[in-house]
Amino acid sequence: MRAVSTPPTSSDAAPARRDAEATKAAILKSARFLLTRHAHTDITLKDVAERAGVSPPLILKYFGNKDTLFARVMSFEADAEELLDAPLPDLGRHMVRHVLESQSERGVDPLLRIAFAPLHGELGDTLRANFRTQVTEQLADRLTGPDAGLRAELAVGTLLGLGAMYGVARGPHLRASAIDDIVDRYAPLVQAQLTPPAR
Repeated sequence: MRAVSTPPTSSDAAPARRDAEATKAAILKSARFLLTRHAHTDITLKDVAERAGVSPPLILKYFGNKDTLFARVMSFEADAEELLDAPLPDLGRHMVRHVLESQSERGVDPLLRIAFAPLHGELGDTLRANFRTQVTEQLADRLTGPDAGLRAELAVGTLLGLGAMYGVARGPHLRASAIDDIVDRYAPLVQAQLTPPAR
């Protein structure tokens, strides 16, 4: 008797889709990590693949080539969407928590790669332009009151300092503290720039 094949069900296909998304996320995380430590021109697909635990052909399958991969890594669009996803009165707390939880739980910082723009020559200009339009200008557009652009840059600069101390300098007191405690102490510094000054 001939065996009859059955088409895959949606539940059969779901794990494959989840695996593909997890693999893409691992590749992006690897590329982002390397971009904050090496010049773009010095990073090979083999370097990215080894750190992500995948093969270089798999990177080509998902991203096409190195330039396409790093164009994704140099974009802040998705990071900014998550970073700014809170009502303005609560945004300072949200932003501080997001930076800390991104580093502690996912091993990535949504903003910190901008600090390494000088490593990347002309691509550093792309990184800076993306950061301005996708992060600071997006934030400034949400602010009311005078000097919105300046206040947005100061708020983001405050977050970058926290990210650098937590993730790069790895301050032992900071990393030993509960995230809630850090948020309580640090969020008012960020929120002070987001709130228009009293007249």
